[in-house]
Amino acid sequence: MKTSNPALGAATFDGLPRTRYGGGFTDLTSRMTLNGTVNKTGLLLVCAIATAGFTWMQFIQSRDLTDVLPWMLGGMIGGLVFAMVTIFKKEWAPVTAPAYALLEGLVLGGLSAVFELRYPGIAIQAVGLTFGTLFAMLFLYRSGLIKVTDKFRMGVFAATGGIALFYFVEMILGFFHVNFMGTYGVNGSGLVGIGFSLLVVGIAALNLVLDFDFIEKGVQYGAPKYMEWYGAFGIMVTLVWLYIEILRLLSKLRSRN
Repeated sequence: MKTSNPALGAATFDGLPRTRYGGGFTDLTSRMTLNGTVNKTGLLLVCAIATAGFTWMQFIQSRDLTDVLPWMLGGMIGGLVFAMVTIFKKEWAPVTAPAYALLEGLVLGGLSAVFELRYPGIAIQAVGLTFGTLFAMLFLYRSGLIKVTDKFRMGVFAATGGIALFYFVEMILGFFHVNFMGTYGVNGSGLVGIGFSLLVVGIAALNLVLDFDFIEKGVQYGAPKYMEWYGAFGIMVTLVWLYIEILRLLSKLRSRN
């Protein structure tokens, strides 16, 4: 089972205790379930929305980025730390996954407010499109219209890795004030920039399909109960990426008006 989401990699279930029905094995209350994972994903979303509301209001009231920048930087660094801890210590996910969601909410709230100040209404559009994409991909997966094959997994994995490498190189070059993409490149509002953002949004959406499939495999495997939190954490990682990319896409479209 291979997925491009670093939280839901091929070795996620390696070494985990396995639970099954009957025959002296543990019952449903001690094993991972689909409904349990869905419920915990909802709880993580509530955590993220709560802290996002805090930094959102801080920026909207003062309209000064310096007021929320420490919260955003703290959320970014702390979120990365808790994400890495969750990946390497899966059994801690009931604690670290909510912490990750709370910290990422600080980043998303401040970022959304900055975009909202420049492009009124963009935040609610991005939220609506993110959840719309989530449910659309869930429908496509459950209906069998998108089948998760080995070739599909490898294709999405390669595309995601390529995007990650591109962003990394761009960040490194940015330290040396090198902007080889220019105004009309992938970061601009021209056709190239919009096309690139559409591509990235599409790849992020396909990652959701891999996440759904991986979680379903975990349920079939009989993974322990705490893996519900881990599965919800994996979905959150993808949703955070998807929301940010949708914000970027909408900002490019709005800047053309």
